[in-house]
Amino acid sequence: MQSPRERSEVRPRAGWMVMGKRGRPSALDVCRVLAVFLSLFPAVSLQCKILKCNSEFWASTSNSGPEEEFCTALRAYNSCVRRTARTCRGDLAYHSAQHGIEDLMSQHNCSKEGPTSQPRARTPVPPPSPPLLPDSQERSDGPEVCHYERSLPRNTAPPNYTHCGFFGDPHLRTFGDDFQTCKVEGAWPLIHNKYLSVQVTNTPVVPGSPATATSKLTIIFKNFQECVDQKMYHAETDELPAAFADGSKNGGDRHGANTLRVVEKVPGQHVEIQARYIGTTIVVRQVGRYLTFAVRMPEEVVNSVEEGDVQDLYLCLHGCPVNQRIDFRNFRARAAEAQSTSRTRAQGFTYQSAKDKCKDRLPVEDLYFQSCVFDLLSSGDINFTMAAYYAFEDVKMLHSNSKRHHIFENVIRNSAAQKGKDLLSLFLLNLLAVVLWIECCTAHL
Repeated sequence: MQSPRERSEVRPRAGWMVMGKRGRPSALDVCRVLAVFLSLFPAVSLQCKILKCNSEFWASTSNSGPEEEFCTALRAYNSCVRRTARTCRGDLAYHSAQHGIEDLMSQHNCSKEGPTSQPRARTPVPPPSPPLLPDSQERSDGPEVCHYERSLPRNTAPPNYTHCGFFGDPHLRTFGDDFQTCKVEGAWPLIHNKYLSVQVTNTPVVPGSPATATSKLTIIFKNFQECVDQKMYHAETDELPAAFADGSKNGGDRHGANTLRVVEKVPGQHVEIQARYIGTTIVVRQVGRYLTFAVRMPEEVVNSVEEGDVQDLYLCLHGCPVNQRIDFRNFRARAAEAQSTSRTRAQGFTYQSAKDKCKDRLPVEDLYFQSCVFDLLSSGDINFTMAAYYAFEDVKMLHSNSKRHHIFENVIRNSAAQKGKDLLSLFLLNLLAVVLWIECCTAHL
């Protein structure tokens, strides 16, 4: 039996139908399409600067202006894209930009010859926008469906909120509270359901080491009923924006727009995205050179899978593939052995000095503490101490069960051992049933 919320849901559209003058796509539409390509294929080399070209062109054409100015900006955009040819060749977003430029030049009768000065964003004084209201004073005209808990059927149990975190070299805490250390180099999906998608791109921290860390993060919020338009948030190293990719800070022009908003907590270091229409809060941080991700999400939203979608690879739901996991207990044992034989690690931390440094911020020797030690030993980067510290601070803020804030190694081992015992018991019961069936058949012959 579907809930009223599910029955009334409008499936997200695959794209945009907005058209510019004379039915032609506007520059903004083209940039949006490019943004979607970037989100779907985030494994672009870090040297590929197609995103920078895209954002500069969008900034210079976001307001209407003379056709001559548009053509100048378009030629500058073309020059920028051509300069990325060597590092971006083979990337779908790069080739889409090339075709988009050709189409726009044809539509606007722009000559390929002419001034190509670097586009500068026009900054007219914007009209004053209404201030964002506190959580308890949301817009009164927002429909009930845009407020997650109020949209649930009456007399139902309160929703169960779950948490997923991804930080450090990297370490993953799944919605099911499994804790893993993974390799997962390149682009990997964390979450994908009817309401949003999250992908990360991880790069090696130290050449020759299996440890990686997150350098890019893309989140797509799909359009939902009368609440929000489709929005994309994209962050990468040294670029932690306080707005969505289109420059807005909320869910668009619909009645429930303020139920999706970006809130900058610390400029360039800490951003919070509140999606109250699906009861979700996302925290993105930059610590040192790398990004961390944490989310609080209702179980119903976590499990709202698209029909026919295979969920095996979504890390927050099922964890990292077995062949991508790192057993840091072995790593730790080797580090302790190296210390006992007086061998100093090239990165500058011994096992004991790494423990002492992590103890300053993480006094409880749980898996967050152990992940901190692992990161210092594998990278030598002191910033990973703060990455583990903030990851645990996010757990305290986002996890609904205070008794589950700390996760200990013996709990993980006991859980795995219990699963093994359960499987063994099931096997023995099935074997006993087969033996009894054979005995009965033999007795009747």
